[in-house]
Amino acid sequence: MGNLAITDKDILYEDNHLIAVNKKAGDIVQKDETGDEPLDEKVKKFLALKYHKPNGAFLGVVHRLDRPVSGVILFAKTSKALERINVMFKSREMHKTYWAVVRQHPAANSGKLVHWLVKDPKKNVTKAYSQEVKGSQFAELSYRLLGEMTNYYLLEVNPRTGRPHQIRVQLSTLGCPIVGDNKYGYPRGSLKRSICLHARKLEFIHPVKKEPVTIFAPLPQDGFWERFEQF
Repeated sequence: MGNLAITDKDILYEDNHLIAVNKKAGDIVQKDETGDEPLDEKVKKFLALKYHKPNGAFLGVVHRLDRPVSGVILFAKTSKALERINVMFKSREMHKTYWAVVRQHPAANSGKLVHWLVKDPKKNVTKAYSQEVKGSQFAELSYRLLGEMTNYYLLEVNPRTGRPHQIRVQLSTLGCPIVGDNKYGYPRGSLKRSICLHARKLEFIHPVKKEPVTIFAPLPQDGFWERFEQF
């Protein structure tokens, strides 16, 4: 699963400055202790092959998705674009939309969640608090219920901040752990090394062209997500 090469069908957007990929659940974005080939290396190989660059291609990582999460992820192809996109992420000019599938109907069909998060790097788990505590980071998201299908509920989530495991822990605190996410309260994990969280859309003003860009990521074709395509 983690060793498949990037092909043209995985590319959601590309120009001289940026490239966006539809990340598969199970892929890691950057190298970690597992030794599995990371997505950034796969994209570098794709670009080097496509543009005949024997010395390799430049690629800058500007954000990350957790390993079990699928969907749109953006990389910079030039150092100028990398610098500008980094600033845009920090100043919250990148508008991210996720789809999450849960088994519990949320208490309200839409709402805003505000927490202070503390990550334990040793256990790789984040804890949410209702008020600020030492070492915590402010986290905010809004959500709305898109629909229900065979006793599963589809939520659209718009995070205002980008904290580690933010959507996963905040939805769990709402009483709606994401399907497959046994780290945050779902009763069983997924055999596919995936959770039902998908980075559906990324919207921003192009850092060089200054034009609006909207990038959609199709849902995974995995025998489960297809039932939600009508939404």
